[in-house]
Amino acid sequence: MPLTTTEKMLAAAKKNGYAVAAFNCENMEMIQAIIAAAAEMNAPVILQTTPSTVNYASARLFAANAAAAAEKADIPVALHLDHGNSHELVKDALDAGYTSIMIDGSHFPLEENIAFTKKAASLCLMAGIPIEGELGHVGGKEDDLESAGAGYTDPEEAVRFVKETGVSSLAIGVGTAHGVYAKKPVLNPQLISILKERITVPLVLHGASGLDDEVVQDCIARGISKVNIATDLRIAYTQAVREYLQKDPGCFDPKKYGNAGREAVIKLTIKRIKICGCQGRAGEIN
Repeated sequence: MPLTTTEKMLAAAKKNGYAVAAFNCENMEMIQAIIAAAAEMNAPVILQTTPSTVNYASARLFAANAAAAAEKADIPVALHLDHGNSHELVKDALDAGYTSIMIDGSHFPLEENIAFTKKAASLCLMAGIPIEGELGHVGGKEDDLESAGAGYTDPEEAVRFVKETGVSSLAIGVGTAHGVYAKKPVLNPQLISILKERITVPLVLHGASGLDDEVVQDCIARGISKVNIATDLRIAYTQAVREYLQKDPGCFDPKKYGNAGREAVIKLTIKRIKICGCQGRAGEIN
């Protein structure tokens, strides 16, 4: 089916107490793998690309790949810009056919973040596309953005942020980090419960790669409606390609080792969908 937006996906997840899994993809094989896994699980799914991924190819190229793969699947598939870092990139993604946008102004002071996000939200509103904002930055490294620590979301600021920006969903800081965890993160899961009571829009968890399954499920039970997974998929794909070439060092056909990477991503995506509890939920998206 055609690409859909994340609005109804996240509304259904919020209402029914599960989360939609959102997977960062880097190439055609990962797009194919994520959609194939979601179709097998009859789950709604979100494909995501970061600014560096878009710069590597183009928003239009990734959108074309996603649309072509989604067309053959009988499940809702959304294409999301993850950690958009400029209004120009937001416009480019919207023009290319992205069906969901995130703008990340979390590194700015509150007033600047509100203004930065509000402008992006107005662009999305005109296009009829939902937008995710972030308040309380997530630590670690995401593309060219790097933070030494995690900034927890302040509930009072969150209420104001959502009201003044008009975002459709909110990525919150609860102690998670992007990339590979160097040490065990100090999470504040109770903050999710507090924010759920104060915020009307769906809540998003970034930095889920590397967290224990039980931790992710607890976050979902407390109110998370979208879970982002990136690093785990990159590791799975790269490891599978590396192992294939170690077994067959003379291979020069990218399709062969690309297929090995694709199969690894399918397996991991199925596992993450089950952890999020969104298997069998595709029919809830109307």
